[in-house]
Amino acid sequence: MLDGSAAAADRPAGERCADYDAERNVYWGDLHVHTSYSMDAYIFDTRLDPEDAYRFARGEARMLPPLDEEGRGTIPFQIGRPLDFAAVTDHADAFGGVRLCTDPESDAYSTELCKNYRRPFNPASVGAGTKDIVGRVASLNSAPLCGADGALCRAGLIDTWKDLQRAAAKFDDDAPSCRFTTFVAYEHTATPNLTKVHRNVIFRNDKVIEKPITFSDQPSGLGLWQELDRQCLSGVEGCDVLAIPHNPNLSNGRLFTIEYPEHSTRQEQARLASLRARMEPVVEIMQIKGESECRSGMWKVLGADEDCDFEKFRQLHEVEDCQDGMGWGALGGKGCRSRLDFARYALIEGMREADRIGVNPYGFGMIAATDIHAGTPGPTEEWETQTFDARVPGPGYNLGGLAAVWAEENSRESIFQALRRREVYGTSGPRMTIRLFGGWDYPKDLCDSDALVSEGYAGGVPMGSDLPIRTRGAEAPVFVVSAMRDSGTAKHPGNLLQRVQIVKGWADPDGTFHQQVVDVAGSKENGASVDPKTCEVSGPGENQLCSVWRDPDFDANQRAVYYARVFENPSCRFSTRICNAGAPGQKPAGCGNPDIPLTIQDRAWTSPIWYTP
Repeated sequence: MLDGSAAAADRPAGERCADYDAERNVYWGDLHVHTSYSMDAYIFDTRLDPEDAYRFARGEARMLPPLDEEGRGTIPFQIGRPLDFAAVTDHADAFGGVRLCTDPESDAYSTELCKNYRRPFNPASVGAGTKDIVGRVASLNSAPLCGADGALCRAGLIDTWKDLQRAAAKFDDDAPSCRFTTFVAYEHTATPNLTKVHRNVIFRNDKVIEKPITFSDQPSGLGLWQELDRQCLSGVEGCDVLAIPHNPNLSNGRLFTIEYPEHSTRQEQARLASLRARMEPVVEIMQIKGESECRSGMWKVLGADEDCDFEKFRQLHEVEDCQDGMGWGALGGKGCRSRLDFARYALIEGMREADRIGVNPYGFGMIAATDIHAGTPGPTEEWETQTFDARVPGPGYNLGGLAAVWAEENSRESIFQALRRREVYGTSGPRMTIRLFGGWDYPKDLCDSDALVSEGYAGGVPMGSDLPIRTRGAEAPVFVVSAMRDSGTAKHPGNLLQRVQIVKGWADPDGTFHQQVVDVAGSKENGASVDPKTCEVSGPGENQLCSVWRDPDFDANQRAVYYARVFENPSCRFSTRICNAGAPGQKPAGCGNPDIPLTIQDRAWTSPIWYTP
């Protein structure tokens, strides 16, 4: 049996999914989706509910804004390819207030406060819009609406939580069909002083806690993990849960700051680090508010990476480096920028902490998601947005990405296990198929073998794992990475691959971080290009790339982390396609903005493999 394989493998064959494969299939999903149950999404005219979101993810058409006089969407939209799994992760804070103000059966529905919440959102400026949203959201948790003791909003929160559970149960397919998988989930939304410290909370099955643990209940990550441990793992039989941090790029160094109580011992710190590692096995590396892999020129980070400036939300804001401190206000373009705002450097920081206390709190895998606030999971194709939205978002916004998981079958149990063991990866939208294995004795010609996958598992470990104990005589670890292009659809074929890289990270005792990026297959200079005026692509590319790479600079006494990064050839960005489709003199606002790139080079990031001396 494969190491860490799902419990589904132990079930009778008749109870397995029809697509069961012991060597695992790749499944595509979106674990960060907002519907009309989220306080901000409703303000933006989203009227699709969780059931609508799951229908959309399965491939059904839904009606999107602008709204008609009855408050219904008027624009039909359908995803090009259905997803395999999804989770609705609405903001749990203000669940109760949103329910009271949007349900016509509620006694509060006709109050002036609720009328103000539901009024059209037409801000005169970004600043005015932010102020308006903050004011409306604050009113949803106020005594005039919730009651002096907050009981009305607590009841609304529980009702909403039950609705989310019912929707997930309704659209989750059982064996043997297993066409689509859902998860009961919500977002823990901490935005103190406009700094994002957000996490999506995903439950393994239908055994869940009585109500979401919100920012109001537990404002810190540590408090959230401890309460999930107490209420779910220890409080409900069969309950299991994980949290997925997102947008570290907007956290001013706070999302990956070690949270230990004052005067705690190393033993206590190791216990809390273990709790964090168990609760947060994966991190969202990309979504609509930017990519969070890496950034050039950060404090005490050595080694060049010219591809670190991809889809950066804060690229326009010139702010100071936090160095070893933290700041506030990233959502407003303020505060400092930290190397710990990026997943690559958090991975390295985790190894430093492991050296200090014996536990790595940041041994996480990497996925991507959309964070879409329209109730429409997964519309990440660059061509797809033209069919429903003629707007061009401001600089820094993109279409988000997708999560890919390697699981035995398309079921809650199997996909959750894949997230737990970190055999997952994220892409900026395309559906490239990527495998990464690490070991000590893989043959140089493994890429030519039809048994690459079985030999990869048998001779080492997949992405998301620690390298096995070093074999006698082995001079350095060997990594096998295989990537196949996204085939796309008949009408919209996928793009060709350009190159594959291995990214390595390690740290010096003084806190200096090192990054090394090695092209192991393909080449950036392959001659591929795209014409932004026509979006026609030209030049060569590959359907498949594969490499067996041995680290020539391996230090047996030094912790290290490795992951793969895969690039497609350049293509037109969705914003360029929208602008090209506009009639002369009637192009959307934003067209011609020099801060919005014309092209994009879509990519994927695998979960890492770690070496420990």
